[in-house]
Amino acid sequence: MNLNHLHLHVRDLAVAEAFYEHWFGMKSSRRDAQLSFLNDAAGFDLALMEDATATALPDWFHFGFNLPAATVLALHSRMTAAGVRIIESLVQEEGFTAFRCADPDGNRIEIYWEAADVPL
Repeated sequence: MNLNHLHLHVRDLAVAEAFYEHWFGMKSSRRDAQLSFLNDAAGFDLALMEDATATALPDWFHFGFNLPAATVLALHSRMTAAGVRIIESLVQEEGFTAFRCADPDGNRIEIYWEAADVPL
């Protein structure tokens, strides 16, 4: 069983859509004036609801994209160069590579790779 849906409230729907499309390759599958559904190749659905009063989720809350290690490194480099807000610096350890950034609304996103056979 996989978690396959996340719903976020965002202040500017077009800005949020552009962020997730550009950085994570998500594609819009359905949109109206206030709600957009984006999907990725793995079938994950991200619903974005425009809400002028939207605030970032609590600092402890984050969601993540599990990507190949080389992709994590390349994305970190591109995001840093583009001025995307990096919340937690790049960490490279045996079996684990990760960093956290913020979307335009301040939501924290972990971009990571973790080897399947590394114990906690």
